[in-house]
Amino acid sequence: MLPDLVSDPFGERNAGLACKRIHLLGAKFRFESNSPKLMHLMDRAYRGVPRHRLSGLKQELRVSLLLTSGSSQHKRSEPPPLAMISGSGLLGGTTAMANFVILSPREHAAVVVVSPSMLRFPYHTRYELIEFAVFTLAARVQRLVPLHAGCVGHRGRGVLLIGPSGSGKSTVALHCLLDGFDFLSEDSAFVRPDTMLATGVSNFVHIRSDSLRWLGRRNAALIRKSPVIRRRSGVKKFEVDLRRDGFRLAHSPLKIVSLVFLSPETAGNRPLLKSISKSTLLANLADSQGYAASQPQWRDFRRNASNLESFELRRGRHPQQAVEALRTVLTRL
Repeated sequence: MLPDLVSDPFGERNAGLACKRIHLLGAKFRFESNSPKLMHLMDRAYRGVPRHRLSGLKQELRVSLLLTSGSSQHKRSEPPPLAMISGSGLLGGTTAMANFVILSPREHAAVVVVSPSMLRFPYHTRYELIEFAVFTLAARVQRLVPLHAGCVGHRGRGVLLIGPSGSGKSTVALHCLLDGFDFLSEDSAFVRPDTMLATGVSNFVHIRSDSLRWLGRRNAALIRKSPVIRRRSGVKKFEVDLRRDGFRLAHSPLKIVSLVFLSPETAGNRPLLKSISKSTLLANLADSQGYAASQPQWRDFRRNASNLESFELRRGRHPQQAVEALRTVLTRL
C-alpha cells in the first residue's frame, strides 16, 4: 500500500463534509455529504416536512451521502479500482461505478454511495437510494411497522388506504387533500404498533395524467406545472410538491382508527363502503403487506389492527364519492 494510504485508508479524517439536521418519521436525522448535488436531493425531498414526535428516540440517526469520484462517461478496458470509503462510523469499499446502501440499525447509521452515472437520474437516486436508507433506518431503529399504504386524516385521526400499485391510493389521497383532509402519505406509512400512531413523509403526491379529468381546471393546471417522473415500470406521473401550495399536511402523527382496502370493483347502486370481517381484514393484511409481516413487531400491529373497524372501498363514478365515504368513517369512529 502507498504510505499516504496506510495512515488514513478510509478517509475517516475528512473534515470537508457538509452537514444538515432534519426531523423525519419521528426521529432526528443528521445528513452529511461530500456532494452539494446529493445534499440538494436530500433537501428537496425532506425540507419543510412536518416534524413528528413519535418514539421519544434521543440519539440521532446518521446518514452519509457519498458521491464516488470519476466520470460518468469514461470508458475503461478494465474494472475501476476499489476506493475506500467511510461515513456515519461505517467503513467500506466501492468502485466508481457502484451504487449501494449500507445500514446498521444497531449503530443508528447508514451510508449511501452514489456514482456520477447514477446522479444523472436524480429521481431514482432520491427514491431508490436516499429514501430507502431513511425509511429503513427509521423503521428498524424505532420498531415501526412499514406499510405499503396511504394515510389521510382529520383532527388527529387517520385511516390507512391499502391497495396494490395502480389501485388509486394517490388519486383518493389527492382528492382528500383538496377537500381539507390532513395528508400524511400516499403510499408509505409507518405505524407504532402499541399506540397505532402513524407517521410518514408528507412531501409529494404522484398523479397520472389520466387522473386530471376528475379535477377542476385550476387544480389540473397547477398539477401540469409539476415535474414529470418516470417509474421503473415505464409509467409517467406528475410529482406534485405539497409543501408549496398551502395544502393541509399532518403536523403530528395520526391515530389510526380504521383500515380501508381499495377495491377495483365498481359500486354501481350499492354503497361504496362495505364493512369486512376480522378474518377478511387479517387475510387482506397478509396478502398486501408481505414485507411488514416479516418484521418482529408485526404481531402487535396485527392484534391491534384486528380490533379496528375496517372496510372495502369500491369505486364510485367520481373520486369525490370516496372522499365523502372516508369522511363518514373519520367522523363516526
